[in-house]
Amino acid sequence: MNGVNPDGVATHAGPQTPLEWKFSQVFGERSAGEEVQEVDIISAIEFDKTGNHLATGDRGGRVVLFERSDNKDNGGSRKDLEKKDNSVSRHPEFRYKTEFQSHEPEFDYLKSLEIEEKINKIRWCQTANGSQFMLSTNDKTIKFWKVQEKKVKKISEMNIDPSKTAGNGIVGGSSNSSAPKSSLANGGYPDRCCSSLASDFTFPPGGIPSLRLPVVVVTSHDISLAARCRRVYAHAHDYHINSISSNSDGETFISADDLRINLWNLEISNQSFNIVDVKPTNMEDLTEVITSAEFHPTQCNTLAYSSSKGSIRLIDLRQSALCDTHTKLFEEHEAPGSRSFFTEIIASISDIKFGKDGRYILSRDYMTLKLWDINMDSGPVTTFQVHEHLRPKLCDLYENDSIFDKFECCLSGDGLRVATGSYSNLFRVFGSSSGSTEATALEASKNPMRRQTPTPTRPSRSISSLTRVVRRDNQGVDTNGNAFDFTTKLLHLAWHPKENLIACAAANSLYMYYA
Repeated sequence: MNGVNPDGVATHAGPQTPLEWKFSQVFGERSAGEEVQEVDIISAIEFDKTGNHLATGDRGGRVVLFERSDNKDNGGSRKDLEKKDNSVSRHPEFRYKTEFQSHEPEFDYLKSLEIEEKINKIRWCQTANGSQFMLSTNDKTIKFWKVQEKKVKKISEMNIDPSKTAGNGIVGGSSNSSAPKSSLANGGYPDRCCSSLASDFTFPPGGIPSLRLPVVVVTSHDISLAARCRRVYAHAHDYHINSISSNSDGETFISADDLRINLWNLEISNQSFNIVDVKPTNMEDLTEVITSAEFHPTQCNTLAYSSSKGSIRLIDLRQSALCDTHTKLFEEHEAPGSRSFFTEIIASISDIKFGKDGRYILSRDYMTLKLWDINMDSGPVTTFQVHEHLRPKLCDLYENDSIFDKFECCLSGDGLRVATGSYSNLFRVFGSSSGSTEATALEASKNPMRRQTPTPTRPSRSISSLTRVVRRDNQGVDTNGNAFDFTTKLLHLAWHPKENLIACAAANSLYMYYA
């Protein structure tokens, strides 16, 4: 495929040298034998467009924010700046910033259904005035959050010693005086504050030369973070929300469930517009559902959504209010005679992502990753085999429901590589440029290469021949001959938008790797 240069112009990219991935950081690492609480399992990961902030959501309804720490402070003396310029460039590092409770468990009394607090998706919105904005959703309710840094301010410039003031600003002292109230000149009575002032404060000889009013000033470099819910978008979906995506116009976003896609304005929470509706008149005629939806990264009128039949539809919001028809349909026709009971199940697309320039779409189904060119609807540009070695075990995977696991996918910022998760806490990185043979499997641990085994030298091969390489595997083992653990699965991961850094979730732990 073509890469993207810093100006956003597509450029031809030849075979790339495979990246050497190294462990960077881990947050929430559990010790040996420690039991993972269900509410702590990470269910969503998302970098913002700058790559300076990372958000995760968990099954307990919490959103945790991390910020980049290696380039936070750009100030300093000229000598320090020169040292930074001459130093070896470091990989991105992050630190914990804050967390907040986004969703609580609810109960739908009309349908007698419990709505769990699990965060399904997080999407960053455009920043404004130094504040971060984001959307988070559970199965039914979307929330718009503002996260703002506030400098700690204190009161100073007072005549009275601040140590004698109470927390609410009233001067401290005994307010239960038993002395009889004395009358003021105008016939009133002094209040408690005045009584306290009289008991604790004495005027200096000659009086006070000038009255200094309380002034609120920043007296330290302490910063407090406040997360505030600005909008709640509710009661618009009858089925579970599987996707949200913010638009490049900075004003609108979409939310998708199994049968409908709604268009929202960020400033209006009490109405949305239904732009896609695949619900048939008779539900018995239902043949496919919506599985994922995403806006084009630069064209605010274009979006794509995937279905359980393995197809991707591109729609243009300028065509009609209700987008019943698509502008392009991307699907791969199955080979004659290859249909089985599991064909439709494994063809269902669990996630789609646009490339940075919007020309390519990456899709993930149970068995493969597929890269599509939006200018070519005859079939995928490239297919990467991820779970082909599990084909003989589809019956077992169906019995334990693993065949319905929804793995996410991501592209690198330059569009030259793609990644997705697998079982045994493995994730895979493939080179997507023309002629690339890069296909790396890494484990979400402090030693990501420990499951790698030496492979005999092979002649150079094209991407299309990866299928033959992977199909040599035995039942129940991964590409390196290690036994698979279907209880540990890496479903969620994200690629830094500007550098080769991948963040991935293994249960309650957030791992980061750089190359």
